[in-house]
Amino acid sequence: MFSHITLGVDDLYNATRFYDAVMSVLGYQRHSNGDTFAGYGHPDNAILGTDSLWVLKPLDGRPSSSGNGTNVAFRAANRQQVDDFHQKALALSGTDEGKPGVRTEVHPNFYAGYVRDPFGNKLVAVCHDPE
Repeated sequence: MFSHITLGVDDLYNATRFYDAVMSVLGYQRHSNGDTFAGYGHPDNAILGTDSLWVLKPLDGRPSSSGNGTNVAFRAANRQQVDDFHQKALALSGTDEGKPGVRTEVHPNFYAGYVRDPFGNKLVAVCHDPE
């Protein structure tokens, strides 16, 4: 359904330090970078940039901002990856938006941990599988 996701950041150096670490927990890596952007996902996606997360300085030159009610959810292979993602994000100046746990209001196996990156973007690691 999705081609790619972009998140605005004002400090690309600190953004790549954060995303290099938290994305590696989920098995992804930085596959592309430039003066104003960095792309994450599987290396095979670097050519087209699809199935990728892009962090970038906004093209209009204005400060980045996060959207209220917006989050980016990354699929985790298991619940331990959710825990590790959440813990790594907090260790790298992310902020807690919801400790890892089951959210039965979504579905009985929705195990998720919510954080905000250092720029205010809301991120979620989710495992949909039973324990």
